[in-house]
Amino acid sequence: MSEPSIFSRILAGEIPSEIVGETDNAFAIRDIAPQAPVHLLVIPKTQDYRNVVELAAGDPDLLAELIGLANSLATEHTGGDFRLVFNTGPSAGQTVFHVHAHLLGGELDEKSLRG
Repeated sequence: MSEPSIFSRILAGEIPSEIVGETDNAFAIRDIAPQAPVHLLVIPKTQDYRNVVELAAGDPDLLAELIGLANSLATEHTGGDFRLVFNTGPSAGQTVFHVHAHLLGGELDEKSLRG
């Protein structure tokens, strides 16, 4: 069994973080290095999937749940307008290999719109 990811450790309460939204199988926290006025991470509670491609193939219902949670959070925090970004692989900027989505919203500048 692999070591718990930072997200699993946050969920277990080992690392402090405010959970800003949650479902039975997913949760959301604020990004510690925000790239937009609203920058949340939407994360499955399981660390079985390293990236969104694995998640889509292995549990499409969980992927739909993540997107639903992101939509609810966007409605609450950004008035419903948002970007949802999944980094897949190190050269694409993925640094934590426990699938997660970046929910970006608010007044985005040009830097945060590049991708």
